Amino acid sequence: MKRLLPYPAMSLFLLGTWLVLNQSLAVGHLVIGAVLGLVLGAAFGRLQPPPLRIRNRRRLFRLGTLVVGDVIRSNLALLRIMLGGTTRDVRSGFVTVPLQLRDPYGLAVLACIITATPGTIWMSYRAREGLLLIHVFDLVDEADWIRLIGDRYETPLKEIFE
Repeated sequence: MKRLLPYPAMSLFLLGTWLVLNQSLAVGHLVIGAVLGLVLGAAFGRLQPPPLRIRNRRRLFRLGTLVVGDVIRSNLALLRIMLGGTTRDVRSGFVTVPLQLRDPYGLAVLACIITATPGTIWMSYRAREGLLLIHVFDLVDEADWIRLIGDRYETPLKEIFE
């Protein structure tokens, strides 16, 4: 069974994603989703990902609620800027953030958090130096962004994954 379904959670996730994207529970979509789940789940196994170890599930939940709040707050701030509610000029820019986080799953979650937050995007990561480059739509103070990412996201991610 393990050979046919090496990552059952991944296969189930892919099936669910297929059904949600197609907004249908028709037999044809169930079959296609199941086939995609099996094939892509097996392909995922060939990548030989490192084992996932979540060290602090409670912290993961708190980080998730924090991120949801940050995304909502960022949406409102960006909406204010776009609709002209602010009188100051918006200055976009790049920020280089030094990271101590090295876990690939932690870095992937950080990439999702940064990219999902309106007004910021993950540009590149230099693993050897541990430097993350992000673009910020409304850059006021680089030091604030470095501190924000380090304290608000990197520290909890290190507690969760390392």
